[in-house]
Amino acid sequence: MTWQLVLVGLGLGLVVGLTGVGGGSLMTPILIIFFNFPAKLAVGTDIFHGAIFKTFGAWRHRRLGTVHGHLALWLFAASGPAGIAGVTVSWYLQDQLENAETILKFTIGVALILGGLGFLAKSFIKGGIQASTGPFIMSRRDKIVALATGAVFGFIVGLTSVGSGTYFGLVMVLVYPLTISRIVGTDIFHAAALLWVAGIGHGIIGDVDWHAVVFLMIGSIPGILVSSRWTVSVPEMTIRLALGGILIISGINLVDVHKSLPSWIFASLLGALAVGVAVYTAAAMRAPRTTPEPS
Repeated sequence: MTWQLVLVGLGLGLVVGLTGVGGGSLMTPILIIFFNFPAKLAVGTDIFHGAIFKTFGAWRHRRLGTVHGHLALWLFAASGPAGIAGVTVSWYLQDQLENAETILKFTIGVALILGGLGFLAKSFIKGGIQASTGPFIMSRRDKIVALATGAVFGFIVGLTSVGSGTYFGLVMVLVYPLTISRIVGTDIFHAAALLWVAGIGHGIIGDVDWHAVVFLMIGSIPGILVSSRWTVSVPEMTIRLALGGILIISGINLVDVHKSLPSWIFASLLGALAVGVAVYTAAAMRAPRTTPEPS
């Protein structure tokens, strides 16, 4: 299983480095569906790996000046404690309920479906309000929204590992007048802090496979460091559609509390997604190029 984990880490690192978009939420369903990890172990391992992985991105964005520090702090003020609450609920389920594995898998499946839909929504929504390149001073309302967002989605991340880079980014797109680059930077910076808190919590209750974390990092760190130096000619929306679709299909697979989808149905859904994404990509690459909007 060692070399397979290295390849998975390398693949996710290459995707994130090449496109700048997520992939972290794919780790939990991959560990459950293809490596037969118990749900609790998949969640903890994903979160701890994500904490280390996203720290590299957070450091880079901080140096580039694309992090809104006050917004990240207000989000974390609620998401940190809420993430610990999610970890605590996970521990309670394992300790008190015989069918905890089934409940946790179902919860992860629902979170993946919602996360996939949110990921697609974030891809199509260019901005809820007019973005500004000027200073953004947070009002009382902005702080309340940040606290509420952190509390709700921090709990979901702590419990399921899903959404650290999807739910928060979607809210920022809809609510705050930040440029796309500052939304991405703030999102990654906050996600790294949240995942460290939740990851340490899962480590304390024994829900982290340290062997898996080490070998995932052996692949993912070189993957993102190398591929971030390249550019990719495939339309960004292709990657977003593919990742969002995979999250939704994986979620459907886990929501079935009795058994996973038959392998032929799972393969058929992935095949249909691949065909749809390929058709879109071919059409997009043939379309006349327009000048991209400034971020």
